[in-house]
Amino acid sequence: MKRVFKTRHFKRWMRKTELTDAALCTAVLEMAEGLIDAELGGGVVKKRIGTAGRGKRGGARTLIATNKGSRWFFVYGFEKSDRANISGDELEALQALASDLLDLSGKELSQAVKDTTLQEICHDTKD
Repeated sequence: MKRVFKTRHFKRWMRKTELTDAALCTAVLEMAEGLIDAELGGGVVKKRIGTAGRGKRGGARTLIATNKGSRWFFVYGFEKSDRANISGDELEALQALASDLLDLSGKELSQAVKDTTLQEICHDTKD
């Protein structure tokens, strides 16, 4: 079973973009097939997601905490026009966050959704 979430921080950033939850879910399907733009280590991957009229090249960069199986957490995003990449310190912090998110139990995940720390955006019942 694949579950996809976005953090409160990511949700706030996303409101300033043209990204949709459907685009994020499509990106997860692509990543599950191996189409990942960069492996950043520590459970963090980078994926470009196209926006309307700009495609992937001019679109958004997203950083996802994942076990590349059942759990995908969109944790950070930026527009290519705003910055080229993240710093080493930012990556370290994101890797620590990825570890925490990937260690959550099913009950803890449900509580995080209930208290809006996380928002579940797509959920399939197939592996």
